[in-house]
Amino acid sequence: MRRILVAAVVAALSLPAGAAPGEHVSTLADQSDVSVTIYNGGIALVRDERRVTLPRGESRLALRDVSALIQPETALLRSVTAPGAIDVLEQNFNFDLLSPQTLLDKYEGRDVIVIHTNPKTGAQTRENACVLATNNGVVLQYADRIETSVDGTIAFPTIPEALRDRPTLTVDVDNREPRPQTVAVAYLTDGLGWRADYVGLLNADGTALDLDGSVTLTNTSGTSYPKAHLLLVAGDVNIKRNYNPTKTIDSTTLSGARVANALGAPAVSDIGDFHLYTMPRPTTIADRQTKQVALMDARAIPVKKTLELHGYAYYYGQGAADLGARHPVQSYLTFRNDGGDLGRPLPRGIVRIYQRDVNRKSEFIGSDSIDHTPKGETVRIFLGESFDVTARKRQTDYTILSSAPRETRSTYEITLMNAKTTPASVIVVEPIPGDWTIAQESAPHTKSSSNTATWTLTVPPNGSTTLTYTAQVRF
Repeated sequence: MRRILVAAVVAALSLPAGAAPGEHVSTLADQSDVSVTIYNGGIALVRDERRVTLPRGESRLALRDVSALIQPETALLRSVTAPGAIDVLEQNFNFDLLSPQTLLDKYEGRDVIVIHTNPKTGAQTRENACVLATNNGVVLQYADRIETSVDGTIAFPTIPEALRDRPTLTVDVDNREPRPQTVAVAYLTDGLGWRADYVGLLNADGTALDLDGSVTLTNTSGTSYPKAHLLLVAGDVNIKRNYNPTKTIDSTTLSGARVANALGAPAVSDIGDFHLYTMPRPTTIADRQTKQVALMDARAIPVKKTLELHGYAYYYGQGAADLGARHPVQSYLTFRNDGGDLGRPLPRGIVRIYQRDVNRKSEFIGSDSIDHTPKGETVRIFLGESFDVTARKRQTDYTILSSAPRETRSTYEITLMNAKTTPASVIVVEPIPGDWTIAQESAPHTKSSSNTATWTLTVPPNGSTTLTYTAQVRF
């Protein structure tokens, strides 16, 4: 099928596409204020204020440029400057947007005009045709034939009322204030998401960290929010979904109570069991855009780097011929979210760590994700596996002492090797199941939890340290 060129002759050219005669159309040009509260999980609360003039009595207000992913059952319209002046009678969300295909679909069973152009002379002729079907192409019925392709341009006499060029929320209202007034519509929508990203710069000796945090915003909601007041809620808010977005909502059943409470929510750090971040300046959130906004910065945070060797519980219940020739020693960075420039809730996100080298250039040394971290909690970042500090582990003895209850006795040898020119401190963490005791050991352990034995060992430069221990376990 040749490409269809749409020529629509709209009866009232002053009306936006799809607008019905007599309805009041409000666009972003009427917008006086907009605020967006974005939650973790890709959902947001939009509060859109517009200056409109409605006649007294019943009329229809068409709010263009709302989110294309609006949850219409959550929408709540009210008058800001004349509280109680507007009663909502009915509202509909028109999400079937204008395109050549949707316009053609709406004309199934209706007549259109096909304009044929003579390729030699350029002369045009017009012919009426009925659109029979639009599945996988188009089927047109002329007065004397049926064709399955379009030889020319299709002209449509008008645009159907239900077809809009922009996402539109239409609201039938009963208005008692005929003068200009500000109305606010609040609704929940998908397509707006945020995440926190952190960049940390570690000093040369690994004792202090500069941490910068930013918010990455993503907007795929189908509309823009110019100069929006931006608020971010950190925490996992439970959201009950309603998967019937096309229903008509009666004013007596509007599920707007929670939205109404949010309309008046103060811009404070706490909201319920969650944390609310109010951005200090308005920002434009354009459709199909990803942008970063500064969140926080902290300087000279005391940090601690640790090297850790982690074992597994399974090999305490069986004999093992070889536990592996080489085991990774993992590198971690920890700091406490308290004091100095910190001491604030840190939203979930990814932390990327850089460190200055001998030439004072910053090099990337690892990244990890952190969960929502309250004030006073410890942040722990896994950087990767050590290159120069390695470990070997083997089981040197294994004995079954009894079968009922099952009791075993096993001996292990862990050799830590350090290729650095400076000493290395390594924490050996062994999860041991059941009822256990350490019967013999070459270095003292700490029972760090009910099923964990921990040793802290120093490995000399260009040298090695060997830990031996015997664990007696009853399952």
